[in-house]
Amino acid sequence: MKTILITGANGQLGNEIKEISGLYNFIFIFTDVDDLDITNIGALDNFFHNNHVDHIVNCAAYTAVDKAEDEPDKADLLNNIAVSNLVNISKKYNVRLIHISTDYVFNGKAHEPYKEDHKTNPASVYGSSKLKGEEAIINSNIEYLIIRTSWLYSSFGNNFVKTMLRLGKEKNELKIIFDQIGTPCYAYDLANAILTIINKTETKQSEFVSGIYNYSNEGICSWYDFAKEIFSISGIPCKVLPIKTKDYPTAAARPSYSVLDKNKIKSTFGIEIPHWKESIVNCLKIIK
Repeated sequence: MKTILITGANGQLGNEIKEISGLYNFIFIFTDVDDLDITNIGALDNFFHNNHVDHIVNCAAYTAVDKAEDEPDKADLLNNIAVSNLVNISKKYNVRLIHISTDYVFNGKAHEPYKEDHKTNPASVYGSSKLKGEEAIINSNIEYLIIRTSWLYSSFGNNFVKTMLRLGKEKNELKIIFDQIGTPCYAYDLANAILTIINKTETKQSEFVSGIYNYSNEGICSWYDFAKEIFSISGIPCKVLPIKTKDYPTAAARPSYSVLDKNKIKSTFGIEIPHWKESIVNCLKIIK
């Protein structure tokens, strides 16, 4: 049986992988910073010396987008230096690395879905730190998948969906941005896609083709549309008012357009991707 190490296992994606791990015939090692500090190359090397690992799924990241503007060193430590450590370990111990990245590596000024080879140009410290991590992987000669995703949410952790559910019950109306367009990604669906890819490549149903891949749910919406759908499904009578990005200033710039083209991951690995409206229904059932 192959062994899969999950870093950042207490986050949204890591928890979703835990939930479905029993469906797959792998040995899983779930770690977070208290178990394994991936910013410490010595601790990593010691761990891999004592544990056989075939795949790393790196779910660990610094994701406080606005705080990163004031904490660039902290963002760089986890999103770049720690990734470089994983690259060096993967090279030394012949391990495949699956790394989760973000739509923030783009500036969000496109008008059609981003393909994997679109020119990167991050507009925030967070996006820049994630791009450096990607480059550390791309410039190595290891076997890897970089999976860029967007608007991640889950029944675990803190996210837009849970914030809307809480605020929708507290307030009569909410102002939500309508001029940022993208696609939500249910972390459960992404977790399933990752383990499906590992399973297919290990059983030779698909080849392990190193590279960058996009993954989010199908369809597009604005944050305003997303909030409206959450309230509609949940039966929350809160009124949603559309506002522009300029009316809700944040420390870090947000991409105004972050729709990802998923054709590459679907065709390479035979992945089926649910529509975002289908997935939000599934998530809200679990939260209830």
